[in-house]
Amino acid sequence: MMELRGRRVVTGHDAQGNSVVISDGPPPQNHPMQGEAVGADFVEIWSTPQTVPTLTSLPESEPNERVFTIMPPSGHLIRQIELYPASQGGKKTVMHRTRTLDYAMVIEGEVVLHLTDSEVVLGPGEIVVQRGTDHAWENRSDKVTRMVFFHIDAAFSDELLAKLPQPLELME
Repeated sequence: MMELRGRRVVTGHDAQGNSVVISDGPPPQNHPMQGEAVGADFVEIWSTPQTVPTLTSLPESEPNERVFTIMPPSGHLIRQIELYPASQGGKKTVMHRTRTLDYAMVIEGEVVLHLTDSEVVLGPGEIVVQRGTDHAWENRSDKVTRMVFFHIDAAFSDELLAKLPQPLELME
């Protein structure tokens, strides 16, 4: 497993309503989605089950103290994923579809986005707006690729559902 990078600074409010730092450091990681057997490190940053989060002085709890899921059943989730090259156990993910709107940004390295009929190579600073399409990811380079994913719970329109294979298989 790589050294997990990621400093998470969480802000809140004190008793007088002043803005303060309530947490500063690596976010807790209480899940098995790390290491060579996985071929990647999933670094959970923050999540909320609410579509429109309620802002409070302090969070009710640590959002990473939840059961790990690939995609949020509701609300939002932000995570960093470090995709290993094949020489370190990395592999192409399975083709999958999620019921989420995803913003995926390459921070470091290079990744291949596989779609049903094409491939797109992405590098640092490049962003994919993933809209419930069948896709896979692959790191074909010889270095770790670091990406940040922001997943938002979404719904398929009736028009789109009529075009998709049934039963609709989703990764969750």
